[in-house]
Amino acid sequence: MANLMGDKKASFLRLVEERALSKEEKKKLQDALVPYIPKDCISNILLRLPLESLQRSRFVCKPWYTIINSLKFIDDHLERSESVLIFISSIKEENLYPFSMGPIAVEKPNTFSVEAKLLQSESVPVLVQPNINPTLKYYIKFLEINNGRSKIGEYSVSCTGHIRAACNGLILLENKLKKGGLIVINPVTRKLISLPLGTLCPADKESYGFAFCAVTGEYKVVHLFQDELRYIGCEILNLGTRVWRAVNGPSFGLLRWLGCLPVLAIGALHWVPNIDSSDYLVSIEVDKERFHTIPLPKSSRYHDRIVEMRGFLSFFTHEEENQIGVWILKGLGELWTKQLSIKTGCILDMVPLYSLRIKGDMIFKRDEDGSFYAYDFQLQVMRKIEMEKERLKMSGMYHPHVNSLISWSSRERSQDVFY
Repeated sequence: MANLMGDKKASFLRLVEERALSKEEKKKLQDALVPYIPKDCISNILLRLPLESLQRSRFVCKPWYTIINSLKFIDDHLERSESVLIFISSIKEENLYPFSMGPIAVEKPNTFSVEAKLLQSESVPVLVQPNINPTLKYYIKFLEINNGRSKIGEYSVSCTGHIRAACNGLILLENKLKKGGLIVINPVTRKLISLPLGTLCPADKESYGFAFCAVTGEYKVVHLFQDELRYIGCEILNLGTRVWRAVNGPSFGLLRWLGCLPVLAIGALHWVPNIDSSDYLVSIEVDKERFHTIPLPKSSRYHDRIVEMRGFLSFFTHEEENQIGVWILKGLGELWTKQLSIKTGCILDMVPLYSLRIKGDMIFKRDEDGSFYAYDFQLQVMRKIEMEKERLKMSGMYHPHVNSLISWSSRERSQDVFY
């Protein structure tokens, strides 16, 4: 009995001692038990996490949240991120459930709907929100290529519009809730914003460019459109102000075809003016917003393309003897320089798509069968990519992209919200 009373007394004394400890003493005791890891080390570890793990890690603790939301971390993460191809895939084609009323597409659970979020942000009452047919919706996906293999990644994000352009992890989407409208969204952070209406024009008579201006730190949307007399007009919107401004377009007759996606490189957006036999590029400086022409080193043909590579503008042209010539332009006002010739054997329809930002390989796609190839500039070897699926169910075009945490406003970058 005496031993029992002694144990209770000892337990009571320990409880009193624990309560007597101040909050500061408890914190010191906890800090002594947990090893200190420098902030830079934690940041370097977080930078190497896969995209899915990084999204969850920001909610582990307040210090990690602060690190991941910092401008330095966001910029460092962008520099380390590899290029991918972003595209949309029809929900109807991917996930069909046969019912008595016919096949109906059903979205996957926990899918983030761009249109639903947009209506919510614009405070549209639930009862008056339009009923969007899921058979007309798409998943936003990306294709990454690594070590000779491809892998399809998903954001669990759905939309109804096609992708019109991409820049630094931000994509420009059609806004099907408003004819002629546009949406800018980062599919990783799921932060989005709707843009006001610009000049309305048929899709085959217009082209959009999306660019970051390093001088002002702003993102700009460039809209080219063709009228009935075949004059090309131009308007530009700064995402910070969200106001369209009219800009002098290219001279009449210079740009005859708007079906080619513009390429952002060396501080300008560049268009190939014709589907075949073009001797020059039509370019607009992102900073000064002035159009001019850049002569090509050789007249371009059907499978030739311009591509951004290592920050420079590159021109891939199919030559005789089954070779592809690679030309580089390092700055506006400079001359093209021939880098090398790539031997393709008997394959003639190799179309360059984009360059891997980290490894540097150039990714090609064959017109005949849709297969992908990677050219290693160091080893000077062309290898076929092993596809995850036999056929990519893409809808519309695919765009070079990079998964990032970037926002369109430097003031808001540290306030991004993950949904």
